[in-house]
Amino acid sequence: MSAKVVLVAACAMIDIDGRVLLAERPEGKTMAGLWEFPGGKVEPGERPEQTLIRELNEELDVVVNESCLAPLTFASHAYPDFHLLMPLYVCRRWEGIVRAREGQRLAWVQPNRLKDYKMPPADEPLIAHLTTLL
Repeated sequence: MSAKVVLVAACAMIDIDGRVLLAERPEGKTMAGLWEFPGGKVEPGERPEQTLIRELNEELDVVVNESCLAPLTFASHAYPDFHLLMPLYVCRRWEGIVRAREGQRLAWVQPNRLKDYKMPPADEPLIAHLTTLL
């Protein structure tokens, strides 16, 4: 039996101090309380970069230029009812001040502390790629 493949784009936003932004999944969403890289589901007809530009503006009130999104790695993870395919991009430049627009908690985290935050299973393997980069 094959599972539905869900494409989600995620972004590791890195500030001038080399910290990575994590967002906590809010109550009412699946995996609420877990920390993740910002992003969201790729809509039909959308490229992952377009998804991140849209989602980062909706969730964090920042404007990202597509040229500032650099692909780093991806996650491929089988959940019980779907298969997640998630490209992870790195972004070091954006316009505006990051703020939670959807009531989610945010944390700027040193790369060596990312493992201290409980994440969805698909996000956990991405930590090693980020710590190697940073």
